[in-house]
Amino acid sequence: MVNSSISAIVKLGNIFEEACSTSENLSAEATLLAEAAQNCHIHNPWFTQVNILESYKAWGKALSQEKVERFISNYDQQNSHTPKVVGIISAGNIPLVGLHDILSVLLCGHKPLIKLSGRDGGLTKLVTDTLIGLEPSLQESIVYADDRLKGYDAIIATGSNNSARYFEYYFAKYPHIIRKNRNGVALLSGNETSEQLALLGNDIFTYFGLGCRSVSKLYVPKGYNFNAFFKAIEPWSHVAMHHKYANNHAYNRAIWLIDQVPHLDNDFLLVKQSSAIASPIATLFFEEYEDQSAIIEHLNQNLNQLQCVVSKVAEAPFRVDFGQTQQPELWDFADGVDTMKFLKTLR
Repeated sequence: MVNSSISAIVKLGNIFEEACSTSENLSAEATLLAEAAQNCHIHNPWFTQVNILESYKAWGKALSQEKVERFISNYDQQNSHTPKVVGIISAGNIPLVGLHDILSVLLCGHKPLIKLSGRDGGLTKLVTDTLIGLEPSLQESIVYADDRLKGYDAIIATGSNNSARYFEYYFAKYPHIIRKNRNGVALLSGNETSEQLALLGNDIFTYFGLGCRSVSKLYVPKGYNFNAFFKAIEPWSHVAMHHKYANNHAYNRAIWLIDQVPHLDNDFLLVKQSSAIASPIATLFFEEYEDQSAIIEHLNQNLNQLQCVVSKVAEAPFRVDFGQTQQPELWDFADGVDTMKFLKTLR
């Protein structure tokens, strides 16, 4: 079954890429995905067509034949164990956020039992139905839970810090991966090019900044001038046209004005100095530094809050290039926890 899953997953990647194309002759599968991208915002306004297509594009790149084979080559391909039922509790912050867990379970020869967030809008179900259409034998393996999960052998759960405490208590006796809140940050030297700062805009605004890999904070040299940064991210001003994003911007601006909080505002992003890492929607925190090595040490001490660090500095932990936070590879595991290794230990 694993070999057939691999073939179907690679074909799914091709369908994702096709669904992003402007061709008028799409396959039936790609047509359904393209229509979902157009209509999903009716259920969840954050799931705009642009954002869903961005997710399709990222998955299309990640699920190439070469990358899937490279991914699975890191693990023992012998599946002599009895397939286990792995409960997957998925968040709904960005499109297809739980797909990596589902595919990992299938690639390890196990069976995903999926509990989706109500914000998903049926998008993940459509993708797994497409996968089953490509490989009908998966019909018996992929199950969705309408209510509470039952009959599972292990758990992968993603949620907030508050829900994680519940998950850790409730699933304590089962093998599990419990994920909490994490964020992307950027460590700037002050010598970034306009092109790099523009790419940083992608890391901040893609998915409206709702992803766990979205950059929520900048570490900048003392006295950093934000003018070049604001100029570089100007192409993202259109986010202010989205009503929910605009409401968040207006709300946070009002609060900061009332509280007389010093901040910068370019009419679509609020920026203020803060030691916190996670910032509200439509805002960005920053922290100044004088000693870059001290900031590297600070980041290493706070790895449990970080998903990735955008930087030119080679020593930065979880480092990714500018513009790449929302283009993770299959082996870029959430929270740095190797999901495949965990799944391979289930017996």
